[in-house]
Amino acid sequence: MTGGVFAVIGAGAWGTALAHLAAGIGHRVRLWCYEPDVAVAIASDHRNHRYLPGISLSSSVSPTTDLAEAVTGVDVVILVVPSHAFRAVLTRLAAHLPVGVPLVSATKGIEVETLALMTDILRDLLPAEGRHALAVRSGPSFAAEVARGAPAAVALACRDPRVGRRLQDALTTDAFKLFTTPDVIGVQVGGALKNVIALAAGGSDGLGFGANARAALITRGLAEIARLGVAMGGQPWTFSGLSGLGDLVLTCTDTQSRNRTVGYRIGRGESLARIMADASFVAEGVQTVRAAYALSRKYRVLMPIVEQVYAVLYEGKDPRKAVTDLMEPSVGDELARPAERPGEGRGHDPTGAG
Repeated sequence: MTGGVFAVIGAGAWGTALAHLAAGIGHRVRLWCYEPDVAVAIASDHRNHRYLPGISLSSSVSPTTDLAEAVTGVDVVILVVPSHAFRAVLTRLAAHLPVGVPLVSATKGIEVETLALMTDILRDLLPAEGRHALAVRSGPSFAAEVARGAPAAVALACRDPRVGRRLQDALTTDAFKLFTTPDVIGVQVGGALKNVIALAAGGSDGLGFGANARAALITRGLAEIARLGVAMGGQPWTFSGLSGLGDLVLTCTDTQSRNRTVGYRIGRGESLARIMADASFVAEGVQTVRAAYALSRKYRVLMPIVEQVYAVLYEGKDPRKAVTDLMEPSVGDELARPAERPGEGRGHDPTGAG
C-alpha cells in the first residue's frame, strides 16, 4: 500500500517520528496532538520543537487537535499515546474509527489499574468486526534515529497474517524494517517490561557498578521478562528477538533511553519525585513496574529485579541495598529451572538463563 492516508494518534517523540516516516514513504499523515502549541508549531514551521527537536518534518504531515478529524477516511491508525492515557484517548476515539481499518499500537506499557495490555483495551472498546485488524509494533528504535533515517528493525505482531503483511508493506523502507510475528502477547510484554529492567540498569550505572553488573542485569532481566511473558501466553522465542533482547539491550545501554536516565539519576541520589517533576518526557517504566510487580504475583512468577525496582521507587529502599540484595541469594545451576515464590511450586525459564 502506497499513497494511503494514515492517522498517528500522539505527537510525542515516537509518534512524530512515525508520522515523518510514513510521510516519507508517500503516505499522507494526520498527526493528532494533545497540546495545541505542538500542533501550531508543526503547522507553521514543520517542527515539533518540544518532543523531536532538530527534525524538519515532511509537509505531508498535517497536525490536528481534533480526534474525529484525525481518523476520518484513513487507511491505517497508529496509536502512540502513553499507556496511562491509552484507554481515555481510545474511549474518545472509538466512535469515530472507520470499521475494519487496521489499528497499530506503538505504546509500550501495561495499564496499572487493570493489568491489561494495550490490545486488551482495544478489544474492550472496539466492535467485534474490527478486532481482527489489531497489531502491535515494538522493538529497538529510538525516535530521533528513525526520524533521521538511520537503520532500524522492529517487530510487528498481528494475529491476522494478511493484515500483518499489509502493514509491513506500508511501513517498511530501505532503512526501517518490520518483521512480522503472530505473538501479540509476547511482543507487548517484552516492550513493556524492558523499561523496568532499564531502570535497574541505569540505577546500577549511576551507582558506578560498571559494565559487568549491567550485563548481569540485562541477562537476568531477560529471564524475568520471558518467564512472565510465557506465563501470560507469549511464545518463548519472542524474547530472543527484536521486541525482547533487542529492545532490552538498546534501552539498558544508551543514554537516549528515558528509563535508563531515570534509573541513573536515582542511582546518583536524586528522588523520583524530583526527577519526574522536571522531566519533559514520559518514562513508561515508572508506572509499568507497578503492573509488573502485580503480575508477578498474579501469575506466581519469580521476578527479583522487578521486586527491587518496585521497592526503590515505591517503598523508599536505598538503591545500593537493592543491588546488594539482588546479589545475596545462593548461586546455582544457571540453566536450572528457578524456584518460584516459597510454597508456589517451580517455574519455567524459557530463555535458559535462570
